[in-house]
Amino acid sequence: MKVNPKNLILDLMLAAGDKPLIARDAILAGSLFQISENSLRVTLARLSAAGLIETAERGAYRLGPAATDLAGEVASWRTLESRLRTWQGSYIVVHCGALGRHDRAAPQRRERALQMMGLRLLERGLYIRPDNIESDLDEVRDHLYKLGLDRNAAVFRASGLDSTRESIVRQLWDGQALTQNYRQLRVELQEWLARADQLPLDAAARESFLLGGKAIHQLVFDPLLPEPFVDSRERHAFIQAVHDFDDTGRAIWNRFFASMAETPPPFPVTYQPAELETYHEHPN
Repeated sequence: MKVNPKNLILDLMLAAGDKPLIARDAILAGSLFQISENSLRVTLARLSAAGLIETAERGAYRLGPAATDLAGEVASWRTLESRLRTWQGSYIVVHCGALGRHDRAAPQRRERALQMMGLRLLERGLYIRPDNIESDLDEVRDHLYKLGLDRNAAVFRASGLDSTRESIVRQLWDGQALTQNYRQLRVELQEWLARADQLPLDAAARESFLLGGKAIHQLVFDPLLPEPFVDSRERHAFIQAVHDFDDTGRAIWNRFFASMAETPPPFPVTYQPAELETYHEHPN
């Protein structure tokens, strides 16, 4: 699987938390995915110019102001279940029909915010999800605004849907597919952990990055549906497996960086301008 240099850098910074990412570590990580030093250094410069990262000290970087909110959302998977509460049958609704298009980037930010909060389109301009997240509606609003929803969007609770719309709402998510994904990914993570000690260190680091990224992406974009939409027990078991995998993956990467501290990247550094066009906006 081809790894995007931008995503690699941002993912490494998310994993590092408050600890700055040393440029050499980024280059060593890139060597696992055949990303050239030149490409990584140019990407670091581009991310810095965009405000997504900033210099922490000479040769080291941390996340910048433009990435703080989204980075916090991605990192919040570790406390995901604390957001859940018992569903009483009502819904959270967002009305976007009256929003203007004065900012061409606003619709993209809006769609990302709605998607990340598990809202789905019910009717034109009207998005909905079960009201089983956050402790109150103001928290839901703040969360949506932080993710990019326009602040003049109407966010409210609704109940007493007619039977036709209630039936439509139940079909907006494929709960059976979500439950199956929880189960399959959990098994995949657990089977990998069972054989991780048998892998060479570089292979273990590379595979843990790819598989861990896949699992965390599932959690970050998971709609967090209640019963009976999904099997919440399968989701809980999957989340626990991701925590176990993350602990092991962090230990593997720490060993990898320590082992490579005095070793140059295992391939010649060449300039590959085509690589500079492979990055995209979402740090997965």
